[in-house]
Amino acid sequence: MPLTHGSLPRRAAPLVLLAAVAAGALVWLGGFGPVLGAIVAAVGYTAVIYGWSRQVEGRRKAFDRLVTAVVTSAFLLALLPLVSVITTVVSEGAARFDADFFNNSMLGVVNEGGGAHHALMGTLIVTGMAALMSVPIGLLTAIYLIEYGRGRLARWITFFVDVMTGIPSIVAGLFVYALFELIYGPGIRMGFMGSVALSVLMIPVVVRSAEEMLKLVPNELREASYALAVPKWRTIVKVVLPTALAGIATGVTLAIARVIGETAPLLITVGITRGDNFNPFDERMATLSVYSYTQYSTAPGFAQEAFFDRAWSAALALILIVMTLNLVARLIAKLFAPKTRA
Repeated sequence: MPLTHGSLPRRAAPLVLLAAVAAGALVWLGGFGPVLGAIVAAVGYTAVIYGWSRQVEGRRKAFDRLVTAVVTSAFLLALLPLVSVITTVVSEGAARFDADFFNNSMLGVVNEGGGAHHALMGTLIVTGMAALMSVPIGLLTAIYLIEYGRGRLARWITFFVDVMTGIPSIVAGLFVYALFELIYGPGIRMGFMGSVALSVLMIPVVVRSAEEMLKLVPNELREASYALAVPKWRTIVKVVLPTALAGIATGVTLAIARVIGETAPLLITVGITRGDNFNPFDERMATLSVYSYTQYSTAPGFAQEAFFDRAWSAALALILIVMTLNLVARLIAKLFAPKTRA
């Protein structure tokens, strides 16, 4: 048995992957669909690179390349739905993604024209109020669980946070509607109700993300602060929170992105309106998610294309808002991450 084996060229794996992707694209363009094309590309790449490596490099190196190929193929397959969604929304939503769409409402519009100015502002107001309520509550809860929580109360809080994480969004909307109906009577709709419903969904996400970030803060930093006779509350404010700020900001952004596209609770609590209403404590408001849903579901036969264009443009606006939030989170993480010496 030889002690050494040959090796594949350095560009072997990228070239085989490129050839497999080209084969998958041909299958797709041949009318067999993108799913079959992706499967052909993944299986073809894995089989070819493994067989080639087995012949040239031996069994151990071939198995290593097999595992690498499987991981790469799985990543590319998981990426396909995301790419498909983005390309579909951009291609369909670009038709009405113009200045008129963001400057006009649907008041008095029955066919073409109109826009989503009222829905965009309503989304920012409702989500912003939800974040103002959820972030302090979630962050303080996480601080209590990590820094102070001991015994039965902490266990019950952890249990209820876990339960709230799995609550369907429609249940949060029904709960808030039932609560406000007891106070204001049946048929009540207003933006603040939507904010409360979204906060029910946001709080457990904020608690969990902040809790994990606070756990990553080394205990040595706390002990060094206590050794200097710094009170515990001041240690948390000046040492623990600044150290975990980057991760907490990312978690808050994920929580906002989690709820900003919710439709079911806002349909129940906020409703929809055709004109501008920027007062969250008075009557119905419009949000982008509900606006997109109603434009698609209530499109009449004589103006179906105009309604669909507005629905796709609202979905594109939501995606861009979420992407912007992620970019802001990355910027915050970069600016406020703990500085280390090279």
